[in-house]
Amino acid sequence: MAAPPNQVFFPSGFQELFSTWSRFSDAVVCAGGTGFIHTQESRVPVLKSNIISLDKMDELRKISRTERYLEIGALVKLNQIINLGKIVPEALTRCLLRIADPQVRSQASIGGNICFSSHKLDASAPMIALDAQYELRTAQAARWISAARFSSMPGPSALADQELLTRIRVPLEPWSFTWYRKFNAVGNSAANGIEVNGGGSEDRGVILFIMRNQKDILTNIRIVYSGKTILREKNSETMFLGKRLPISRKDAEAFLDRWRNYLSSMEGAENDSHVELTKSRIINFIKTVLRHISD
Repeated sequence: MAAPPNQVFFPSGFQELFSTWSRFSDAVVCAGGTGFIHTQESRVPVLKSNIISLDKMDELRKISRTERYLEIGALVKLNQIINLGKIVPEALTRCLLRIADPQVRSQASIGGNICFSSHKLDASAPMIALDAQYELRTAQAARWISAARFSSMPGPSALADQELLTRIRVPLEPWSFTWYRKFNAVGNSAANGIEVNGGGSEDRGVILFIMRNQKDILTNIRIVYSGKTILREKNSETMFLGKRLPISRKDAEAFLDRWRNYLSSMEGAENDSHVELTKSRIINFIKTVLRHISD
């Protein structure tokens, strides 16, 4: 017996989208499609029986700016955000610029990057560090959730059944310094820091440090790692508050020890090489940052 044909639906509004989703509860929502291709193991893509394409959802392509926030529709492409220029926080721009290549960034959506189910992709780190908020919508209601809470929820996705990420709200508070690094999977070849091969997710990730100071007095810092999981040692973020730059070596070492202790509790099999590599990369990154802000 022949397999049933694949069905692709193209709703143009939320009512039509959720009506279709209600009739075909097994349907998979597709934005840019790059995440779908990424998970394919065969040369010939295997499609789901029912697909809901967001391609005609113009409501999800909107970008707006207020004095305090930049609001980005979930279907906005990564390159569109980069091309907004200086209004985008540097932390977000730097992360997006290191995602794949320009061709992929012109196709991949910010919502798809955030909602990727099997791995925390690059955009998660700056969204958490910047205190971004996500609007999640069902057929009945919409709610806002912090990027930190969204990314920390257990399971493949923080989205409830038949719930959609629709908007991202990014605060536009200024940050004085941004340091960022992307870790490629071991064994992958790379050009200019961009992965060109596949590879597992266990030893890939990004780490971000942002800092705000006024007249050489530290007023805020954030360090967020995004990879197989999200790592953020929030207690360490208060250690330097009110300290004068440059930070003393004693304070810098205490900060590093706090992160060492935090990372020692990372889950993983004993002597797991991927876990140990991630720990080492994070500590080396923090050491580099501390050399820039300590005496």
